[in-house]
Amino acid sequence: MSTLQTLSRGIQVLEIVSRSTSGLTIAEIADTLGVHRAIAYRLVATLEEHLLVVRDAEGRIGIGGGVVALGERYQPQLRAAAQPVLRALAEESGATAFLCIAQGDECVAIEVAEPQTPLLKVSYRVGSRHPVTRGAAGLAIAMQRPPRHDDPKELQAVRENGFALTRGELQQGAIGVAAPLARAGRSGLSAEACIGVVAMHSLDTDLATTAVLRHRDRLLAAVG
Repeated sequence: MSTLQTLSRGIQVLEIVSRSTSGLTIAEIADTLGVHRAIAYRLVATLEEHLLVVRDAEGRIGIGGGVVALGERYQPQLRAAAQPVLRALAEESGATAFLCIAQGDECVAIEVAEPQTPLLKVSYRVGSRHPVTRGAAGLAIAMQRPPRHDDPKELQAVRENGFALTRGELQQGAIGVAAPLARAGRSGLSAEACIGVVAMHSLDTDLATTAVLRHRDRLLAAVG
């Protein structure tokens, strides 16, 4: 199947700009893509026209509000696809199942499912939010971001394992398991999201981890 090189390069621009915390110059974008600056300029101008990138006062290129708007339109589709997956995950694990996304430096639950016969309930509801530096869901979001020299050891371990397991970080006695909604080794503009379970005091973490990873793959397949 043939592909459009210009479109591919435009997507690459969005990817590399999204990974920069301070924005990039046209020259830096051109060097990263291995193209002439004039080509990089035209790519950026086209993306800027659609509000997908913006320039600051110094001319550095950053992600624009158009990307955020696209992400918000994607959420209803993601939630709809997640509902049957979360219900199955909740029943299999006997714990509260959740789908979370990142909003800046916070992790926000956008879909939750309870098992028919739950363990002791944990206060994790749609709209619950906490820093990405805490809890299984937060760490599963943080592990999708570029590594930093000051990353805590627990985050480094989570990246190596491919999932997060925490105890008592957000609520005393709560045990959480979460996995990123992303394929290993893949990066891009898909929403930073994770799927997982949380229970109070008693949770078979081996069973829960296996279930979370399997249903994560099921959800990934559902959303393409």
